[in-house]
Amino acid sequence: MAHDPVRLELVKNAIGSIVDEMVLTVIRIAYSSIMRDTMDLSSAFCDRQGRMIAQGLSVALHLGSIPDAMDAVRAKYGDSLSPGDVVVLNDPYQGGMHLPDIFMFKPVFIRERLLGYAVVVAHHNDIGGRVPGSSAADSTEVFQEGLRIPVLKLHDRGQPNQTLLDLIAINVRVPDTVLGDLQAQLAACGIAERGMGELVARYGFDPLERHFGELLDYSEREARRTIRSIPSGVYRFVDHLDDDGVHMEEPVRIAVAVHVKDGEMIVDLEGTSPQVRGAINSTLSFAKSAVYFAVRSIMDSDAPNNAGFFRPIEVKAPLGCLVNPRPPAAVAARGISGFRLIDAMFGALAQAIPQRVRAAGEGGTTSYSFGCYDAEGRFSLFREAIMGAWGGGHRREGIDGIANGAANISNAPVEMVENQAPIRVERYEFVPDSGGPGEYRGGLSVLRQLRFLGARATLQLRADRHHHRPYGLAGGADGTPSHNLLDDGTGEWRPLPTKFTRPLAGGQAIRHKTAGAGGYGDPRRRDPARVLADVRDGKVTPDAARRDYGVVVLPRPWRVDTEATAKARAQ
Repeated sequence: MAHDPVRLELVKNAIGSIVDEMVLTVIRIAYSSIMRDTMDLSSAFCDRQGRMIAQGLSVALHLGSIPDAMDAVRAKYGDSLSPGDVVVLNDPYQGGMHLPDIFMFKPVFIRERLLGYAVVVAHHNDIGGRVPGSSAADSTEVFQEGLRIPVLKLHDRGQPNQTLLDLIAINVRVPDTVLGDLQAQLAACGIAERGMGELVARYGFDPLERHFGELLDYSEREARRTIRSIPSGVYRFVDHLDDDGVHMEEPVRIAVAVHVKDGEMIVDLEGTSPQVRGAINSTLSFAKSAVYFAVRSIMDSDAPNNAGFFRPIEVKAPLGCLVNPRPPAAVAARGISGFRLIDAMFGALAQAIPQRVRAAGEGGTTSYSFGCYDAEGRFSLFREAIMGAWGGGHRREGIDGIANGAANISNAPVEMVENQAPIRVERYEFVPDSGGPGEYRGGLSVLRQLRFLGARATLQLRADRHHHRPYGLAGGADGTPSHNLLDDGTGEWRPLPTKFTRPLAGGQAIRHKTAGAGGYGDPRRRDPARVLADVRDGKVTPDAARRDYGVVVLPRPWRVDTEATAKARAQ
C-alpha cells in the first residue's frame, strides 16, 4: 500500500483525540481533587508489541515511564491476556514511578484480535504508608511509603479481582476515593476501546497497524532532525537539590553530560550523587522521562509523543545513584529530582543553543498534603500542588503562576480546597521583585498561606530551591529563593526546612513561597516600557526597577523618567 500522508495525518490526530479524551473522562469522573482539579494523570495507547503510539494529556513527565511499565506487563503476561482483562501496577522497581501513581493497562481486542493497550496512569490521593498522602520526602525506604502493587490483574476476563480490590481498600486512608478513582481510570480505558474500534472500522485492522509503524518512524525522524540542529559536542552542567529530606545540610548533586553527534544524543548522568537516605531518589524510567521532556521542549514539530521519539536518545546512569537507585530506596518525592534534572539538561543545552531554552524555573512544583481530623474524629485528606514560574528566554518573558512545564498540572481552586478540608486559604498572591531580573524577566514567586481549622492534622510538604536558586542565563540574574514559614497560632512566623512532615493543631498556619524563576539577558537591556508595565502591575517595585534595571519610574501617573533612566543605565 502506497504511503498516504493525508491519511496518516488523519490517523495521528484521531489517535491523539482518543488519548486526550481518556484523560478528560478521568477528570469528569474522578473523586479526588488531585485528579479532577490538579489533573495529575496521563494516558497513552500502545500497539500489540507494547510500543507507545501516542500520549495524551496531561503530565509530560510520564512520557518515558509508560514504556517501561508496559514492558513490565508484557514481561509477565506476554500475549496471554484476554478480552476483559485489566492489569495494574505501582511498584517503582517493577516498572512504576512512585507508589501513588497507579498504572492501568487494558488490552484492546477488535473481533478477538489484539490491537494494542489502553494505558492510564494517575496519582491517587493515598496509597497507605506512614504519612497521609503517601509522598513524604523524609521516608527512608519504599516499605514506609505505602502499598506496593506488582504487575497484577485487576479484572480477569471482565470479572473484578475482589481480593486485590479489598487489599487496596484496607491499606489506604480514603478507600472510597481510591476505588472510585480506579473506576475513573477504567472508564477511560473504555473510551480507548470504543475509539480504536471506530478507527479499525474506518481504515481496517492491518492498514491501521501499518500507520502505527509510520507514526513511530515519523517521530524518530523529527527527533533526529532536532538533534542534528544542535552543534556536535559534549555539553556539561551541574545543579543541586538543597537536601534529601533527611540530611538537611547536605546538598545533592545532579550532573549531566550531553553528547551530541550525527543526529543522536547520549545523556550521561555519571557524577550525580549516590542514592540518598530520603525519598527524593528517582527510578531510571523517571530520569529518562525528564531527559525526553527536555529534548521534546526544543522541538518545533507536531510529531506525536511516541516510542519512535526515544530511538536516537540514550540515557545512562550508574546503578546506585540518585536517578537509578537500588531497592529499597525511597522514591515518593522523586518528582523534585526529575525537575532538577530538567534544569540541568537546559543548562547544558544552553551552551549550544542558548536561544532555544529558558532560564531555570521555580525548581519543581511544590506539593503538600493535609491529613485532617475534626473534633469528632472524622478524617479527611487533601493534596495539591502550588504553582510556580518559568524562567525568561530569548525574546520570551518568564511566566508567572504556572506549573513546571514537565508537570503541566493545574492548581486547585480556593473554593475547592476549603470545601474538601478544614483549611482556610488566607493568602494567594504573586510576590513582587521575586523573578530574576533580565532583559526578559523570570516569572514571579507564588505565595500561598493556609490555616488549619480542624482538631489535629499531619502536614507533609515537599519543596526546594531554598539555598540553590533558579539560575539565570545570558547575563540574567537568578530568581529569589523559596521559603516555608509556620505560625503556631501566636502570630509569630518561624522558618521551616524545605521538606518536612509535622503535626498541626487547630489554628496553626503554613506559608509557602515558591522560588522566583531566573532571568534571561542583561537586565539593563530590558525595554523601559516593559519595566513600567511591571511596576504598574505590581510585579516590580519602583526601587527594584531602578536598582535592577536602571529604569527610573515616577508615580501619579506612573511614567518613565527618560533622562534619569539614561543616566542610571550609563552608570
